[in-house]
Parts: sequence; C-alpha cells; structure tokens
Amino acid sequence: MIKRLVLDVLKPHSPGVIELSEALSKLEGVEGVNIIDQHVENAKIIIGGNRIDFESVKKKLEEMGAAIHSIDQVAAGEKIIEEVRTPQDRSATF
Repeated sequence: MIKRLVLDVLKPHSPGVIELSEALSKLEGVEGVNIIDQHVENAKIIIGGNRIDFESVKKKLEEMGAAIHSIDQVAAGEKIIEEVRTPQDRSATF
C-alpha cells in the first residue's frame, strides 16, 4: 500500500504542470498531487493517497511525455512515518 511517492521527473514543456497534476490526481488511489517546478525541465512530484499504483503513475507520466529520473521517497503501510532528523544526519555529507 503506497501512500506517498516523491519523484524527480523530467517534464515536457507541454503539457504544463497544471495539466500534469490534474491527470495524475485522477488515477485510482491518488488523493492529492503537488508539483514543484525545480528547473526549466525538472519537477519534484509528490503524490499522496491510500493505494497508489506506481505502474499507473509511471504509465501516465510517460503518456504525457515525462520521464522519472529517480524515486526520492516512498511511504507505504497503514500510516506515513515522517522523517526525523538525527545527529548522524548532520554529520553526513551528500
């Protein structure tokens, strides 16, 4: 049961982020979509719901001319566990 997906996506110029978010929000199991336009061609897409089907999301993005660069976060199970910063996080270099 996927409840949240955070994707780094190479998006097309057309359709735009409004059309892309509307199309993704209509997929079964998706309750909300948030798209943050990071660069001219990249976007961070956050998808929330109760039973998100990754393959449906991927297919819809491909149909609209977008490509997933990476899956940056996945939350699954009965509830979403929020990230907690620890002392190890401060010393890590990325």
